[in-house]
Amino acid sequence: MPLPAGQPREWYETHNRRLKAMRLAIALLDSGVYTPERATDRRIHSVAARIGVHPPSRTTCRVVRALLPAASPR
Repeated sequence: MPLPAGQPREWYETHNRRLKAMRLAIALLDSGVYTPERATDRRIHSVAARIGVHPPSRTTCRVVRALLPAASPR
């Protein structure tokens, strides 16, 4: 499904960043990382390399950590 046309460039960048962060968060959860404290930038980068995703920026790493508490088991 194509993205909607006519959005500002920042909208597309944010959208793609969120998709990448979700892929990384799922991979972290699959590898046993359930808390933001354990999701260091280094660990996120290693997971990105393992699943074939370009190295994430610091901003993307923050978004990944923000997603983890909502998805962590209670």
